[in-house]
Amino acid sequence: MLKNNDFSDIALGRRSIRVYDETVKISREEMLEMIQKATRAPSSVNLQPWRFVVVDSDEGKAKLRPLVRWNTIQNDTSSAMLLIFGDLQCYEYAEEIYDKAVAEGKMSEKVKNEQLADIIPLYKSFNKEKMKKAVKLDSALAAMQFMLVARSHGYDTNPIAGFEHGQLAEAVGLDKERYVPVLILSVGKALETGEETVRLDAKKITTFE
Repeated sequence: MLKNNDFSDIALGRRSIRVYDETVKISREEMLEMIQKATRAPSSVNLQPWRFVVVDSDEGKAKLRPLVRWNTIQNDTSSAMLLIFGDLQCYEYAEEIYDKAVAEGKMSEKVKNEQLADIIPLYKSFNKEKMKKAVKLDSALAAMQFMLVARSHGYDTNPIAGFEHGQLAEAVGLDKERYVPVLILSVGKALETGEETVRLDAKKITTFE
């Protein structure tokens, strides 16, 4: 459970973490636990289009290093680099997701069938650009959720958008026509406090009607 000061570190006084303690390792079991918690993020019609690749081996990081541009320090020192993709064919999991909802008593069989009859054809009708927008939005919500979860586990993160988007999927064995790169998160224990960033005042960026 997040404490108030944990949330403020991420949301209210975020510091940009670049260098991590290389001696700190995150077990794959704990990483899966954090990812599972991150998937509690909302998604459109609960299709959960986010897909994760955890790069935590020396070999994996060496392969990733040329693709992260000026973010090599995070790659080299973090416990892991979490690659987040959006699945353009996420609707293929719709029946599995909705069957699980029925099995857990969260939805009736009738409602499941009615919703799937609408959702699957609708998503299949989207052109590629529309699907990209949909899956990127949902996957970005999961990314932010993971950042909060990681902080509650005592780890630090740094969101990275500066990487070779066109090469990332194939570099980790994914179909680049299906999986759209959204964000990379470096994860680990910060070795330095980092520079605190500033934000515009809420009054400057908000209007009320």
